[in-house]
Amino acid sequence: MTAVAHAPLPHAALPAATVRSRVTVPLRFPDGYSTTAEILTFHGLADGKEHLLLALGPWEQALLSGEPMVRLHSECMTGDVFGSERCDCGPQLREAAETITGAGGFLLYLRQEGRGIGLYPKLDAYALQDQGLDTYDANLALGHAEDERDYSAAAQMLEALGATSIRLLSNNPDKAGQLTAFGIGVGEKVPTGVHLSAANSRYLAAKRDRTGHTLDLDHDPRVGPGQGTGAEPAVVPGMAKGAAEVPGHEEMLDRAAAFVPALRAAAEETEGLRRLPDATVESLKAAGVFRMLAPAAVGGFGLGAETYGEAVRRLARGCASTAWTAGHLAEHAWMLARWPKRVQDEVFAGGGMPLAAATSAPVGAARKVPGGYAVSGHWSFASGIMHSEWALLAVQQDGHRLQALVPLADLELVDAWHTDGLRGTGSNDLRAADLFVPDYRVLDWALLSAADNPGSLIHSDPLIHTPMATLLNLVAPAAALGSAEYALELFRDQLLAPKVKNGVDIRQADSPLAQARYARAAGLLASAQQHWEAGLSAVAASVQPQSGLRQASGLPDGDRAAFRLSLALSAEAAQEAVRVVLAGSGGSAHRLSHPLQRIQRDVGVLLSHPTLGIDPILEQAGRGLLGLGFTAPSF
Repeated sequence: MTAVAHAPLPHAALPAATVRSRVTVPLRFPDGYSTTAEILTFHGLADGKEHLLLALGPWEQALLSGEPMVRLHSECMTGDVFGSERCDCGPQLREAAETITGAGGFLLYLRQEGRGIGLYPKLDAYALQDQGLDTYDANLALGHAEDERDYSAAAQMLEALGATSIRLLSNNPDKAGQLTAFGIGVGEKVPTGVHLSAANSRYLAAKRDRTGHTLDLDHDPRVGPGQGTGAEPAVVPGMAKGAAEVPGHEEMLDRAAAFVPALRAAAEETEGLRRLPDATVESLKAAGVFRMLAPAAVGGFGLGAETYGEAVRRLARGCASTAWTAGHLAEHAWMLARWPKRVQDEVFAGGGMPLAAATSAPVGAARKVPGGYAVSGHWSFASGIMHSEWALLAVQQDGHRLQALVPLADLELVDAWHTDGLRGTGSNDLRAADLFVPDYRVLDWALLSAADNPGSLIHSDPLIHTPMATLLNLVAPAAALGSAEYALELFRDQLLAPKVKNGVDIRQADSPLAQARYARAAGLLASAQQHWEAGLSAVAASVQPQSGLRQASGLPDGDRAAFRLSLALSAEAAQEAVRVVLAGSGGSAHRLSHPLQRIQRDVGVLLSHPTLGIDPILEQAGRGLLGLGFTAPSF
């Protein structure tokens, strides 16, 4: 480890600085997070530079308590302004603004570009890094010190406000050392997050290895073996810790297919419980089903829409209720990764995959109160709520659509899921009256559901840019198709099974009428499969990264119309195939113990879901195909 050579002598004397001016400035970051800062300037700073102090949150109370939260942030034009991923400065600045706003304290924006060497020399150092030098050796090669930053002005600014004892938000031991030497007590060192990207893994490893930054790169879920140490040039997108732990497309589908026998055996129990059995949920967790879509950085597998849709389809060959519930819980984990970092840090803490139900029917009400919102409502159809820790609730404030993230423990759970189909989903109701939800757990729905959502600025996974409605529309048709495939399988077995009638061995399959009926059902299923594959391939192609860059991907109107139409026609053909099968299966198929009657009921409920409502889909698809534009924004 290389020691930093410029640390001042203990308790170095500094001239007093005084506040020059202060002004209130509302701040809004690219991911939509907003806060208000009181920005202070100073007279008498030792280095004569125009440093700023941003007072955030309840800073007066924090100052009176004796230890305000403080971040010393050195200016980085490439990272702070242009979003460069060669460093972690931009994400650290954004994180600091939210963390300090919550705790109360000061963000010091110090004009020390490039660890004090300046903007142009920093870019020269980048060029040397491209030739193989690390960030410190590049500075040395240019005739600079490894780190030329001096925090004397920061100590002056803090002393001017009476902040002589602080909590320091930093991974850099030199900052704490210098401040302590200047007489600022550092009562607690609060580490920042590890903002790892494919472009900055070597940079972060150098900070850890050369100057003792507290960065746990070896255990970060975004880094595979050997990465983040300088031995490898980049992090592979979508990798979790250890390649063997992250299934590929085919392996994930094999895992889903392996559930089918057990799901069929448990289907009657699932219906009786009106939720998934605990053993089923635990098995789904163990297989990583809920991790399918979530980005690698939060412990997910980062798999794509095609894998997701096909996995739900395979689960439905065993049990539609399980496919529906697992599909939505996996999707909602992906939704949580679209929220700002503070929420992600909370819900993904501990390495587990958070389970959350989401409901928007009907939309609740939100009223602004100090520090957050008072939320009231009675929400229905919260699929997966019986297994969730969180609920994503649609609310409105003055006609503006928001989404509130609420711990399930804060809500009243209403046992209302008494239906003829999808009985095992446990899609019960939720109720709240004037429930306080803090500001940071309420987000504008338009921002959350858009391609450029807060999470898209954090994660490199292409899927995180996908508009929310795209994946929302996959679960119902996938479950309908998988259920129809199971029905045809049952019908085939029934037709080919030998029976004894009046002492003669017969098979239904030998009847021309049965042959014709089977052909009709098989043809309908083939149509459903082709429509499904057309729709799925369209959405899968729309979220492929181009040139290795993150991008907001969406379908043009015509393609989106074709996508939604394909899924709707697939489900419609699947339902008709099930009807044909059941009509030819005799009276015994209507016994409650027979899986065919359950399949018919499940598919009937699936086709009533808004994502498969055929009349509005035909109308909007027609408009899109004709180039007239959609009149339903959520289509």
